[in-house]
Amino acid sequence: MMRSMSEPLDIPDLMSTVPGGTLGDRMGIEILEATVERAVATMPVEGNTQPYGLLHGGASVVLAETLGSVGSALHGHAMGKVAVGVDINATHHRSATSGTVTGTATPVHLGRSSACYEVVITDEQGRRVCTSRITCSLIPAERFGG
Repeated sequence: MMRSMSEPLDIPDLMSTVPGGTLGDRMGIEILEATVERAVATMPVEGNTQPYGLLHGGASVVLAETLGSVGSALHGHAMGKVAVGVDINATHHRSATSGTVTGTATPVHLGRSSACYEVVITDEQGRRVCTSRITCSLIPAERFGG
């Protein structure tokens, strides 16, 4: 369902309209803060591990893409645009085996046709687990029926 671009973008409301929920819901991602300047979310390690009991690198990427997409969506919404991910990379620095990780996304570039965010994921001790960068293309909303 496309929302009017004249209405403020309510991220929790938007995510709740996805039939069957979002990947982030299934992974236990909880968005704590969502602005163009900073997006923060947590994710449990339990349930998001690979066979050795370590946080799955793909789970870190899902957290990073969620946060970068949220920031990009908020930035694009102000211009009547929808954010679509086009590139993401991640460097995994250390493992996490329990508890919760926290991702914090901050903008690297906020343009008219693209937005780029750096996402730093840390463990409960504040140690960097992963650094990711995501770039989203900003597409006119009318292409999506808005």
